[in-house]
Order: sequence, then structure tokens, then C-alpha cells
Amino acid sequence: MTTPLLEVTDLVKYFPIRSGVVVEREVGRVHAVDGVSLTLAEGETLGLVGESGCGKSTLCRAILQLTPPTSGSVRFLGRELVGMSRRELRPLRRQIQMIFQDPFASLNPRKRVGQIIGDPMELHGLADGAGVTRRVQELLDRVGLRPEHYNRYPHEFSGGQRQRIGIARALALRPKLIIADEPVSALDVSVQAQIVNLLKDLQDEFGLSYLFVAHDLGVVRHMSDRVAVMYLGKVVENSGTDDLYDRPVHPYSNALLSAVPIPDPRLNRTRERVVLEGDVPSPTDPPAGCRFHTRCPWNTEVCASDEPALVSHHPGHVAACHHPRN
Repeated sequence: MTTPLLEVTDLVKYFPIRSGVVVEREVGRVHAVDGVSLTLAEGETLGLVGESGCGKSTLCRAILQLTPPTSGSVRFLGRELVGMSRRELRPLRRQIQMIFQDPFASLNPRKRVGQIIGDPMELHGLADGAGVTRRVQELLDRVGLRPEHYNRYPHEFSGGQRQRIGIARALALRPKLIIADEPVSALDVSVQAQIVNLLKDLQDEFGLSYLFVAHDLGVVRHMSDRVAVMYLGKVVENSGTDDLYDRPVHPYSNALLSAVPIPDPRLNRTRERVVLEGDVPSPTDPPAGCRFHTRCPWNTEVCASDEPALVSHHPGHVAACHHPRN
């Protein structure tokens, strides 16, 4: 067995809720990420899906150590990242890069494109002087921009162009892993397709691995080799892409997939839909037992008292449910 590129084990991130004017005290915690375990092999794409607020972005930042986790383990090429100092993390920053969700807020408005992409190369000693300019212009051309964009500011570009700049910045240090946190959610549909196809081409060209976060299940299916489904801070199902879409086991996965429109109107009308009632529980006080039981159409008494473990239902397909579907 080869060592996974990324191995996340029981990762937890709680945000304290404090109260008091003179003396602050902790009155609660937001359970943003609560015991997530994932693995990612070299050259693989792992899709991460779930409703807004389920902890996807916090998980990505905790993996990168941008938000220090409360507990758990993050191993990259066998090296433990949790607990490392900024100096120890610096050489590993070259190997793990991130494409952020908002192409407007993720670029420094006071810097030109050449500085945004070129500064990391200089900081890590990959190039200097004319070498930086040449390398930046090559990257701009590779992501579908023109070399003369080198001297422009971010406000001079459209949303899709800014996301291409973000992709070029992520590629500048020649990483092994790119964490893409909803990289197409803020873009028009036609631009989304261009960015997704660009990411696929870059993966083949540079041998990249992706942790790909998205709401659009169609995009996730197109991009991913495996898919993990998150609900309220926990992974409730993890499987190969085709197996998950053809035979979802967890009721929450069934509900997500039943909401995806089918191009054939006749099939769309006849298929069974899973309609969830109620709101997502508060992450400050998650329900006991299965966290999905308050909205699950198939819940029973055991769901409210016992938390289900991730168990195998098909080869390579695990889910946490007392009453599995399919």
C-alpha cells in the first residue's frame, strides 16, 4: 500500500462562543467540523458536497492549517501538519495550495496581476527577476489570459478572469495538491464550464490532486473520482462517484441527488423525490444520535439515541446510517 497524499483522521474544529464585558467566559461552542476522516491519493479528485454551513470551508482551512484545528490529525505525504510552527509549515505551503470561493475578495486589489502570481515564486526562491516575469506570463497564457494582463489590477477583470488569476496563483509554486473551495459557485453557468474544463486539463498536465468542494452535484460528478457527503460537521457517506450517484445509501445523499434535475422531462416527472422537512439544526447544539434524524423520513427511536458509525455497504462505499437505503 502506498502512502496517501493526504490523510485526515478525526479532525475537529470548534469555535468558542464567548460572553461577558469585563470578564469573558465560554458559554458554548460551534461544532463546525466534528470528527472528519478522509484520504486522498496522488492524482485523485475527492469531491466534497453538503448544504451551506455544514463545515466544508472550515474543513478545507483546517487541513491547510489556516484555521488551527481543535484536535485530530492531518498528514501530508506522511508528515503530521497539526502542531507545526509557521516556519515548519512554510516549505509544505509550496505543495498545498488553495483556490478560494470568492474571486473578488481573494485577490489583493492594490497589487498587479504580475505581483499576485509572481511574489510567491520569489518568496520560495523558485525564480527571480526576468524569470518571474516569464513564468507568470506562461501561467497566464496557460489559464486562458493574455501575457499583457501582467500589469493590470484585479478590478479590471471579470469574475471568470479573476478566478483564472486565482488558479494561476495556485499553480505558481507547482503544488501536488490543490484545495478548490467552491471555485465556480460565484460564476455564470457558461463560465463555470470553462473553469471546470480548465481544472481537468491542468490536472492531467501537472499531475495534480484536488479536494473539490461544490454545491452543484453535476459539476462534482464530472470532476471527482470519489465523493464525500457532509452534514452538520460530519461525513455521512463516502464512495466512488458512480456508486454514490447510482446507489446512494444515506437518506441525506438520496435527498441531495433527488433534487438534481434530469434533462429528460418524462424521467424527471416520474422519479421518486425525497423532500426534507424542517431546518438544519444549530451547530452550537447538534442533536444527539444521528444528526440527520430530525429531518430524516425514515428515522426511528434508535436514530435519536445512538450515533451511527461509518460502515461499509459496498466495496469502497461507507455510510453512517441505521436504516440504509439501496
